[in-house]
Amino acid sequence: MATPFQLTPRALNDLSDIWEYVAEDNVSAANRVESAIFSACNSLARHPLIGSKRTEITPLPVRFWAVTRFSNYIIVYRPDKKPLQVVAVLHGKRNIKALLEDPAVY
Repeated sequence: MATPFQLTPRALNDLSDIWEYVAEDNVSAANRVESAIFSACNSLARHPLIGSKRTEITPLPVRFWAVTRFSNYIIVYRPDKKPLQVVAVLHGKRNIKALLEDPAVY
């Protein structure tokens, strides 16, 4: 069975960076964060329009969703792609607008 979502190379790198950062203090916590992110991606694949458009951040056709148990992490995704395309997974305190202006993201 095909996966209901696809992580872009950028999103894979983001996820790896998040896991490594959290794991410096607690590997178990890093695993919980990663699991919550994957769970959120699965939910988004089932209900792709639940995220918010943020036109003040980017004109790109993406939506934003905060990971429920770890709301500091934001999933940026393309709901129009099949499978759903996760563009980035970012910490909410980062400059998301600047990060999404990088052409390598999209």
